[in-house]
Amino acid sequence: MSQMEQCRLIDLPPHHDVRGNLSVIEGGIHIPFDIQRVYYLYDVPGGSARAGHGHIELQQLFVAMSGSFDVIVDDGYERKKFQLNRSYYGLYVPRMMWREVENFSSGAVCVVLASTRYDPHDYFHDYDEFAAAARRQNAAPPVA
Repeated sequence: MSQMEQCRLIDLPPHHDVRGNLSVIEGGIHIPFDIQRVYYLYDVPGGSARAGHGHIELQQLFVAMSGSFDVIVDDGYERKKFQLNRSYYGLYVPRMMWREVENFSSGAVCVVLASTRYDPHDYFHDYDEFAAAARRQNAAPPVA
């Protein structure tokens, strides 16, 4: 399965109750990694974009807790855009993917669950460097 094929929306089934709905996310059960870090983006000014980088090892789940935004993922070969606007599903982004987050609605809150703690050495900040590394990785012969 290609890196792009691994990017997918994951249902976070709501549990309905007259007192309000509840969704659960458990690392290793609902998502394919253990959660090591959680962060969130909010009060993003109109027209602004976030992310614009790739990760070597980090896996993430993006969830729109409020409002909406777009996540663009890129594996070095193709780009795909996902619009997130519901809190009962999230976008899984595997390792070695470039990501950009844009088109935030007013009041949008983006929660990100991450598979590792912050590590500045895990980042690609230059797209061309990322794409070259991704292509090298995908061109490697399979290990027997």
